[in-house]
Amino acid sequence: MWQYFASNFLIGLREGLEATLIVSILVAFLVRTKRRERLPLVWLGVGAAILLSAVFGALLTFTSTSLLSTFEQQETFGGSMSIVAVAFVTWMIFWMRRTARHLKADLTGKLEAALSMGAVAVAFAAFLSVAREGLETTLFFWTAVQSAGTTSGPLAGFSAGIAVAIVLGVGLYLSAVRLNLSTFFTWTGAGLVLVAAGVLAYGVHDLQEAGVLPGLNTLAFDVSSVIPPASWYGTLLKGVLNFSPATTVLQAVVWVIYTAAIFAAFFWPPRKPAATPSRATAATSA
Repeated sequence: MWQYFASNFLIGLREGLEATLIVSILVAFLVRTKRRERLPLVWLGVGAAILLSAVFGALLTFTSTSLLSTFEQQETFGGSMSIVAVAFVTWMIFWMRRTARHLKADLTGKLEAALSMGAVAVAFAAFLSVAREGLETTLFFWTAVQSAGTTSGPLAGFSAGIAVAIVLGVGLYLSAVRLNLSTFFTWTGAGLVLVAAGVLAYGVHDLQEAGVLPGLNTLAFDVSSVIPPASWYGTLLKGVLNFSPATTVLQAVVWVIYTAAIFAAFFWPPRKPAATPSRATAATSA
């Protein structure tokens, strides 16, 4: 059970804190501008986003267990959703890295515009701000649960991560907790890249089992004798990184390419904007 706790705790903590920060920014803006009467509309939008995420998760589960009758269909669906989840999470990691500095201004600007349009617009603005996080988190968590099987470890880890994220978010809002968000999102982002790489490799293996991708029996390595799948360290590596002692060539290639490319792009120093020439320099040049 607990071998799946760490990776899902990271998912819940990272994604939960992003959503909590978004909600706290919206609430703080209304409180600061003395528009507390609009707070129920924000909570209505947040509640609708949470409900949509829960319905989306139930729909994924129903589709995979009830609508798909054959093993090949289930593996194709699961593998495809794993790849889609990795794409969404990767995009969100870079989106947060790029927009973290002006996230507050962006959200408050949208809420200010919604306030001038009416009550429905305010609730819809809050709904959109949280729904994106919720749907992405639901999909990524669902794929983690599929790889874990019937154990309750993923749910326990995810729930604990969400709970800690809410506590941190409330503490940040009340200025009771100090947290370097840039460092937090950098290192949790790096951890999510490793988790996503494992989910991607797992998705590729599902597609190989379904016959969609070739190479199911072409192994890059088989270290089952050194790292038995049933051992505590084998299950720990499986739970945290989706590591398989018997890994196909395609799985290994995809894992290496994804990890190398994303880490290189993630830790590459941001390009500094070109210096604008001063008026005096421009006049002299003219």
